[in-house]
Amino acid sequence: MKLYYTPGTCAMADYIALEWAGLPFEAQHVARDDWKSPAFLALNPLGAVPVLEDEDWVLTQNAAILGYIAERAPQAELTGDTAHDRAETQRWLAFLNADVHPAFHPLFGATRWLEDKTLETRSKDLARRRLRTLFELLDRQLEGRDWLTGQRSIADPYLFVVLRWAHRFELDLSGLDNLARFFERIQQDPGVVRALAAEQPAD
Repeated sequence: MKLYYTPGTCAMADYIALEWAGLPFEAQHVARDDWKSPAFLALNPLGAVPVLEDEDWVLTQNAAILGYIAERAPQAELTGDTAHDRAETQRWLAFLNADVHPAFHPLFGATRWLEDKTLETRSKDLARRRLRTLFELLDRQLEGRDWLTGQRSIADPYLFVVLRWAHRFELDLSGLDNLARFFERIQQDPGVVRALAAEQPAD
């Protein structure tokens, strides 16, 4: 199994999930400049990471990859034991993938094409306010819990990723103590430590 990843992207969630699952895998670093190379486009025509290659089969889309990893390693219990547990995992994974992640797009430069820079600035301000609302909801969900669903799941690495982005863009997370505790604790997790180390440039 091979994971194609780029530092700073949501592919880190898949890297962590593979570590938690205990599945053997190879991590292939892909520079951003290579996303549009013919070789990489042959794997993912959208030119984006993550990409998971399992023998002669290629899977794209972060949420799908996370789900596949959980299915391949049921003993790791990364989606829960019951239908209720699995639905809760999917609920929070979908929330992170469909609501939180896209809300960062203006901060990543999705609106830089606007000729009126006032509108670009406004789009970023709106994104920051939207993200504050979304993170407040996540903070409430973590009240009394160590993990989003109450047990470790494939949603938690994705939450870690978007929290890293929040710190990168200096979003206002003041008073969101449950998120702060989650972020501090998960950074000490051995699988997360290994994933973070993989993002560092080689000596």
